[in-house]
Amino acid sequence: MSGIEVGLSTASVYPEKLEAAFRYAAETGYDGVELMVWHESASQDIANVAGLSMRYDVPVLSVHAPCLLISQRVWGSDPMAKLGRAVTAAEDLGARTVVVHPPFRWQRRYAEHFTDLVNELESDSHIEVAVENMFPLRFDAFFASRGETAERLMRRAKPVSAFAPSIDPTDVGFAHYTLDLSHTATAGVDALDLLDRMGGGLSHLHLADGLGAATDEHLVPGRGNQPCAQVCRRLAATGFEGHVILEIATGSAKSPDERRAMLTEALEFAREHLRADSVA
Repeated sequence: MSGIEVGLSTASVYPEKLEAAFRYAAETGYDGVELMVWHESASQDIANVAGLSMRYDVPVLSVHAPCLLISQRVWGSDPMAKLGRAVTAAEDLGARTVVVHPPFRWQRRYAEHFTDLVNELESDSHIEVAVENMFPLRFDAFFASRGETAERLMRRAKPVSAFAPSIDPTDVGFAHYTLDLSHTATAGVDALDLLDRMGGGLSHLHLADGLGAATDEHLVPGRGNQPCAQVCRRLAATGFEGHVILEIATGSAKSPDERRAMLTEALEFAREHLRADSVA
């Protein structure tokens, strides 16, 4: 094996709760979890998370800061303070990485100071703050649901970036990056090209798939059109020392057994293509 640890995002078990993520990770053999801090109160209580980690003997490998639209009020409304709190949480949990999105355009003060803040947090801690690639908003599906004509859809379907300065963190330049392969699908970005641009700064992979839909899909790897296998093999070949986190959507599962099967399929895909002997 390549020695790359494979973790499970706690968001991957939604709509089940946080404890279920630790239980599934233990049952299926993941190396750890990535804590998604969001609207579920249990995810915001770091002492509770530490207790679950000990109970299931599943380490927290990384922390996803509460920067989603649905978590704008989690841990307060100041995004700078929230990112600092995520770094402290990672330290308390023994995690290595904090995943964060670029600022939203309307977070002007945060956007202005974001790069300096990331650099300062990294210099004052042992945590890697890995900035994630995102995707533009696309409104064609929304307007289609309202019965818009094809001509109007074409005019309205232009992607709009909600992030400052862009969806691509390499446009600014950071010490550490998170590459998300579902986001590259939604953005219509060449994932291998972005991997090359991130270069040695790539320290974290969100492994998922997509077909380029208007919304972020987070499919089980191998079910979409992204080069998931190629990315994994390249990481194995280049001595990648970060974590690979399965961040997939299992909301379609009709039972815990079906959800467990999806999580197992995703883990087996990752392990197969991260094997050192799988590199061509």
